Amino acid sequence: MIGFTGAALVRADHERDDPAAFARALADPAARLLSLAGLEPPVAGDGSLVLVPMDPARGDALLLGYLDGAPLFAIGDGVATAPAMRSPTLMTALAAMPAADAALYGVARSLIDWHARHGFCARCGTRSVVDRAGWARSCPGCDAQHFPRTDPVVIMAVEHGDRVLLGRQPGWPQGRYSALAGFVEVGESIEEAVAREVMEEAGVPVGTVRYVASQPWPFPSQLMIACIATAGHDTLRIDTTELEDAFWATRDEVRAALSGETGRFIAPPAHAIARSLLVAWVDPQSSVRPE
Repeated sequence: MIGFTGAALVRADHERDDPAAFARALADPAARLLSLAGLEPPVAGDGSLVLVPMDPARGDALLLGYLDGAPLFAIGDGVATAPAMRSPTLMTALAAMPAADAALYGVARSLIDWHARHGFCARCGTRSVVDRAGWARSCPGCDAQHFPRTDPVVIMAVEHGDRVLLGRQPGWPQGRYSALAGFVEVGESIEEAVAREVMEEAGVPVGTVRYVASQPWPFPSQLMIACIATAGHDTLRIDTTELEDAFWATRDEVRAALSGETGRFIAPPAHAIARSLLVAWVDPQSSVRPE
C-alpha cells in the first residue's frame, strides 16, 4: 500500500454545514480525539496512533469524519513545527505506524497545518474563522470562503534503456537518492510538468509519460503524482541549485537498494511514493502500477 493512503475514514461532507450534526458528533460517547503536539502524532508502544475520548467542551476541534461509525476529531496548534519538517522522532514513528493510522495522521496534520497558516482572508485581509466543521474558513469581512488546498507535485522515474535517473538534495540522509520531483505550475498539464522539471533539473528531454499512482503527502499538503517517463538521451546537465547529485542507476542496483542491500545508494523510505514508483519500475507487474 502506498504511504498515507487507506484510511478507513468516512468524511461525511454532508454534515459539515449542519451545526446540529456537529453538536451531536461532539456529544457522542464514542467520539475520539487525535491530539497533535504541534504537528507531531501521539503514538503508543506498538506504533499506533493514540486516540482519546472526546471532550464535548472542545468545540474548537476539527471533525475529520467517522471511523468505525464513531466521530473522529483532531486538534493541534500547528505552530511548533515547520510545515514541511520531518523530525527524526516523526520519521521513526512513521516507520512503525500501521498504514491506516499513518493515513489518518496525514489528514489531521494537513488540515491543522492549513488552519495555522491561513488565518487571514486572502481577498481582504480580515481574520477568518473556522467553518464547515473544520473543512473551510469564512471571512466575516467580505463573506469569502476558503478551503484547504492541495498542491500537485509530479514525481517521475525517468528511464533510459535499462537504467533510471536518480537524484538527491542537500540535507537528505547520507547516501539517499530518489526520483526527481517538482510542483506543477499554473496552466500546465502533468505531462508538461514532468518534461519541464526533468529538463530544468537534469538537462534531459523526455518523451512518453505514463501515469503510475498518486499519494497525499502531508508535508505540508501535496498530491504526489507518480509517473514513468522515457528519456531522449542520457547526458546529464545537473542544476546544482536543485540537486546535489544525480546518476543513472541500473535495474539491478535499484532492486538491491529496495532490498536493503549495501550499494551505490539508499532507497527512499517505505512511506514515500518514490519507493513505490521504483518498485513499479523494477517490476512492471507490480500491483503499484494500475491496470
